[in-house]
Amino acid sequence: MKQVATVRLDEERSVLTGDLDSLKMAWAGRRNAVALTGAGVSVESGIPDFRSDCGLWRRFDPMEYGTLECFLHDPAKAWELYRELGATLQGKEPNPAHIALADMERRGDLKGVLTQNIDGLHQAAGSRMVVELHGTHSSLHCLGCGHVEPFSTAFLQPGPVPTCPACGQALKPNVVLFGEPVREAAMARTLMERCGTMLVIGTSAEVVPACLYPEEVLQSGGSILEFNVEATVRTHSGLGPNGVLVQGPVGRMLPLFLKQLSS
Repeated sequence: MKQVATVRLDEERSVLTGDLDSLKMAWAGRRNAVALTGAGVSVESGIPDFRSDCGLWRRFDPMEYGTLECFLHDPAKAWELYRELGATLQGKEPNPAHIALADMERRGDLKGVLTQNIDGLHQAAGSRMVVELHGTHSSLHCLGCGHVEPFSTAFLQPGPVPTCPACGQALKPNVVLFGEPVREAAMARTLMERCGTMLVIGTSAEVVPACLYPEEVLQSGGSILEFNVEATVRTHSGLGPNGVLVQGPVGRMLPLFLKQLSS
């Protein structure tokens, strides 16, 4: 594997250090930049990565509780997970990483965000073009008649499974369960059109469909700027001809990235 251009955080001076020339060159040559975000973007908002030691998947086996089959056959069991998930997301606010991405879109530096997150924090920060690959926890929907209603904290209380006011079937959060297709594929395709620069932020982008988008950029001759605490499988798979790893907490690195490249 060839040496990856890397930028890190100088804690003492609170600035980026390392191969800044490569970072500036990569950003100056950006083409239709799109951000792909994952759980690492929201960790600094107090939402643990589901796969972390304190994440939901440690208490709820995703292939037992998080599948479409579980919801269809035992919605009460599935709602044990949904209530825990809702409580985890309750009251969380955008952090500087979310705000930096919204600023980049407002300035015209970023076409939009493809996110694997379901917390709605990109929109809360002001991002307008957000494609939620795994759906959103901000609403419930009915698989029977298609009814949709806003999520309410009342749904977090123990009790019967919420039901559709129109047809009486069990409601589920408007998220993509294991076994369900990604519903925003067309919007993702529109956002990815002619994308030659991708910011991969807070994710190793190993699962489908997230893993497909960086590969598409690389196959078209584009490059990836990866923002992660540590090098990932994505780093070692390749970041393209002008790719750079920006290594550190994304809530600190993204604002510094904008500040140093604007100076």
